[in-house]
Amino acid sequence: MAATDSRVQVPANCELTLGMVCVDKTQPGRTVWQMLADERFANPAGSVQGGFLAAFIDSAMGSATVTWARAQRQKVFSANAEMKVSYLRPARVGSTLTCTASVVSGGNRLLFAEAEVVDDGGRAVARASSTYLLTPRE
Repeated sequence: MAATDSRVQVPANCELTLGMVCVDKTQPGRTVWQMLADERFANPAGSVQGGFLAAFIDSAMGSATVTWARAQRQKVFSANAEMKVSYLRPARVGSTLTCTASVVSGGNRLLFAEAEVVDDGGRAVARASSTYLLTPRE
């Protein structure tokens, strides 16, 4: 396969749209992302709507699974099979959100990941867990 895989867009459209940035992926199976809680993503109460937080978390956990697989010398596509998000406090518009995601356990086909989102005050906004299905990429 060529060095560039036309089936893969990096960064992904949702990351570009939401303004997500991966700030650390130095440790296999762990990534740290940041995103500004923009008013475009606010619900009527003035906090970020949960679906945007879920997309943020999914991007962070998904990329953590890819870095984990890469360390195992696997080239894969990683797809979220299920995800549970617990919203702990409102993510206020204007704050910088940080999501830290880690692979907890994994095999050749399935990985289990967890993530936490904190606001710029270090307060937990959301926690999530997910199972990812790995598909070999040739």
